[in-house]
Amino acid sequence: MAAKSAFAQGAQVEHPKFGLGSVLSCTEEHIVIKFDDHGEKKFVITIVLANLKKSDRTPPVEKRRSPRKPKVAAATAVVASVAE
Repeated sequence: MAAKSAFAQGAQVEHPKFGLGSVLSCTEEHIVIKFDDHGEKKFVITIVLANLKKSDRTPPVEKRRSPRKPKVAAATAVVASVAE
């Protein structure tokens, strides 16, 4: 039988190649981690467990993208210069 999941959801971890990240999910077979600089990665627990270290850092605040504003002023200037 497999052991209990190694990391809880939300746990902060560090990987030697991908750096710091947060555990999104962890089962007996797989772990999904969202790394700060490399996005989401899914690993096989038995392979990656030796490379992961628990981290005591606080999780980063999720960045929200601001909605893009249409470039109406630039388009109007181009139309005006063409009309002249």
